[in-house]
Amino acid sequence: MTDNAGRTGDAAGADGAAGGLTHVDASGAARMVDVSAKDTGARRAVASGKVLVSAEVVAALRGDGVPKGDALAVARIAGIMGAKQTPSLIPLCHPIAITGVKVDLSVADDAVEIVATVKTTDRTGVEMEALTAVTVAGLAVVDMVKALDPAAVITDVRVESKEGGKTGHWVRP
Repeated sequence: MTDNAGRTGDAAGADGAAGGLTHVDASGAARMVDVSAKDTGARRAVASGKVLVSAEVVAALRGDGVPKGDALAVARIAGIMGAKQTPSLIPLCHPIAITGVKVDLSVADDAVEIVATVKTTDRTGVEMEALTAVTVAGLAVVDMVKALDPAAVITDVRVESKEGGKTGHWVRP
C-alpha cells in the first residue's frame, strides 16, 4: 500500500491503521478516526484557490457587476456555509465546533482569487473545512458568472498553512 506521500507499508500502525494511514483500519477498510483522546486546542487552517475567468467577467466584477447580482458576496456566504457543511460532504470528516470562518475574494486580471481561514478550538484540524470553503465559494463564482463565461475554471485549491494540534505550525513551502 502507498500513501499520498509515497510511503509504503503493510503492517497496521499503533492505532490499528493499515500502513500508518489514519482513515484505514488494519484490514484496509475505511474508518473514522477516534479523536476522543486528543486534547482540545486552538487550530487554524488557511486554504486558497482561484476561478479563472474571461476578461469580460473581470470587467463586469470591477464595474457594474454580473447579471445575477453581487457574485463576490454570494460566493463569500457560500464559502462560509460550505465550511460549516464539510462533515456532511466529506464522509470521514468529524463534525467539529467551528469558531470562525473568513472567506476573502479578490478580482485579479484573469481570475477571482479566494482565501479561506477557518478556526476551531476542537480536537482535530480544520484543513478540510478551509478547502471546502474555497471550493464552494469557487462553485458559487462559477454559477454567478456562467452567463458571461461558461468556460470559467476552478483551479489551484490547496492548503496554505495550518496551526495547532500535534503537528504544530505548517506553511506551504
